[in-house]
Amino acid sequence: MTFIRNEITRLIRALGYSCDGLTAAFREDAPFRLEVILSVPVLPLAFILGHTGIDHSLLAGSWLLVLVAELLNCGLEAITDYATERERHPLAKKAKDVGSAAVLVSILNFLITWYFIAL
Repeated sequence: MTFIRNEITRLIRALGYSCDGLTAAFREDAPFRLEVILSVPVLPLAFILGHTGIDHSLLAGSWLLVLVAELLNCGLEAITDYATERERHPLAKKAKDVGSAAVLVSILNFLITWYFIAL
């Protein structure tokens, strides 16, 4: 019984950390904020334009992947900025550029998915 209680407590704490991360990203990262705002029309459209459950999943999931990529990019940028606070380094630029490229690829995935299913 103690094991179960400890695991539930751990999961509740993890949920709190996740909420803290979402809040920080929304407050401090303008691209993430914009993408959350764009979610308001995009996600309902996924359910309007899709014909099947698979369509709905692909349309909504392709947008959620953009949010996931942006969150990871935001975290990568934060740790890179922290690590290179005193001096610039070419690897820091590479890390930030690669994170940005991941967001771009996720947006391309979104556009391609919506083109073939919804449009």
